[in-house]
Amino acid sequence: MTHPIRALGDQDEPALLRDQFRQLLRYRALLAVGVAIGLLGGGWLALSGGKSYTATGEVVVRSATSDPFAAGASADKGINIGSERQTAVSDTVAALAAVALARDGDRVETGPLLSGLQVTNPPNTLVLRFAYTARTPGLARARAQALADAYLEIRRQRTENSIANMVDGYRAQLVPLTEQRDQLARQTAGSGDVAGARANLVVAISELNRKISELRALDTTPGYLMKKPAAPTEPTGAGLPLLLGLGGVVGLALGLLLSWVRLVFDPAVRSTTELVRSLGAPLLGTLPRERSSAGTPLAIGRRGSRRAEEYRAVAFRLAYDPAFARRRRLLVTAPRGDGGPAAAAAANLAAAFAEMGRDVILLEADLRTPSLAAELGPAVRDPGPAWTGRGRRAWPSDSRMNVDVPGSGAFTLVAGRRTDNVARALTSAPVGRVAAEADRPGAVVIVQAPPVLSYADAVALIDRVEGVLVVCDAREVHRSDLERVREIVEAAGGAVLGALLHPSPSRRERRAHGRAARRAAAAERAGAAPVRDDRNGPAGPGAAGDPSATLGLRAYDPTAGRG
Repeated sequence: MTHPIRALGDQDEPALLRDQFRQLLRYRALLAVGVAIGLLGGGWLALSGGKSYTATGEVVVRSATSDPFAAGASADKGINIGSERQTAVSDTVAALAAVALARDGDRVETGPLLSGLQVTNPPNTLVLRFAYTARTPGLARARAQALADAYLEIRRQRTENSIANMVDGYRAQLVPLTEQRDQLARQTAGSGDVAGARANLVVAISELNRKISELRALDTTPGYLMKKPAAPTEPTGAGLPLLLGLGGVVGLALGLLLSWVRLVFDPAVRSTTELVRSLGAPLLGTLPRERSSAGTPLAIGRRGSRRAEEYRAVAFRLAYDPAFARRRRLLVTAPRGDGGPAAAAAANLAAAFAEMGRDVILLEADLRTPSLAAELGPAVRDPGPAWTGRGRRAWPSDSRMNVDVPGSGAFTLVAGRRTDNVARALTSAPVGRVAAEADRPGAVVIVQAPPVLSYADAVALIDRVEGVLVVCDAREVHRSDLERVREIVEAAGGAVLGALLHPSPSRRERRAHGRAARRAAAAERAGAAPVRDDRNGPAGPGAAGDPSATLGLRAYDPTAGRG
């Protein structure tokens, strides 16, 4: 326990990630809500969305050529596939397809017709893939076919128009050449210059005629419909299983986001590392969840108890801690809430030290709701009835009793008793003498006090019992509470030796505790008399044997000896 406390940033990155993931898994309800929302959303999309069908046709684009079988002929000569794709989705193609569809009874405008069309080009090919999505399979097939045919028709028309324009241009060049040739033919023969000019004209006219013939002989086929659109048999899009899977993944991401937001704004301790850093002391142990036996808080003495082994481990760590071994005094308390776990921890640590052969005194300093003697039950041996003299002296002189732990030994319990002036009773000389018994060789004094932040009782004892053990539930205690506990203990001159974590109460235990609290509140409202506890003496002011004076104001009688 003398090792330095490692801060959160001193850990390895994988350890930090594991710690953060474990913190997110604390909020399993939010994760479940996120997954449920994702699954519901995926199911709603799958069931409420209208079915759609997609028909696909493929067109191979080619250039006009005079001899497609000639060596070295290239099919992509002069083709820009990007421009062709833009042509396929143009309004011109859509208008021509709309005319063809109207003849078959499908009257659709250009804009709605193009909204269902998607034209793609597989890489390194001259193929245009026409995919059309519609409400019915037949409609998708018919429109995909019409758009593919319209694209081929537009491209054929453009090729033929280009050829016709070039032929017209060549013919316009032939007209003046033919007229000049005819004029030279009418001139007198025998002139060498005239014959040479006439021969040149004939050659030029022949070249133009050859070009016109080549243009007229071009194969103007714009392409081929390699794959005709067929009516789809199944609707497109993600099905119910896929949408549910995607919804589950998205929902899990949403749940993790909600858990992270909850984690950011959660004031509770998010991990044991944060607990150690906030408290400024090491974690001595974590109690496992275990069903109690016979209604007693003592785990030590029960066979096969994992909680008993944890208490023994904590006791051994304390026994070899130099800060505790120097004074052998331990104050067991909790930050807030119910002091039951702290009382159980104090009793079990007393039993563990008794197993080591120590002379243990357990002082119950909870004078507001003392219940430890009653909870220990048959293990407590009552020293005698009230008529033997017990009950006439001030607390704690008359509250000593022995607690037998089966197979472990025994320790002395100084049971608490209700009093009005708690502060005066805790700071009295008899309490100081009980704490001073730890100075005897082999003696250990353990004090169980109410929660530090609820009452100042524990603070009043720190000047006599310096070592403090904080018992808390990591899921409920706040970081600010632990920091305040550390500040209060250090300001009072004590030191926090460590923390002991106990599991959260089960649903059954919470219901039983709620019923007991309601019964106690109902009895208080009804004005019922306090119940007398023979082990703890009178239950409060006005009980038999304690007519008027409060226990905290009684004078201590040194001649009476120790009870």
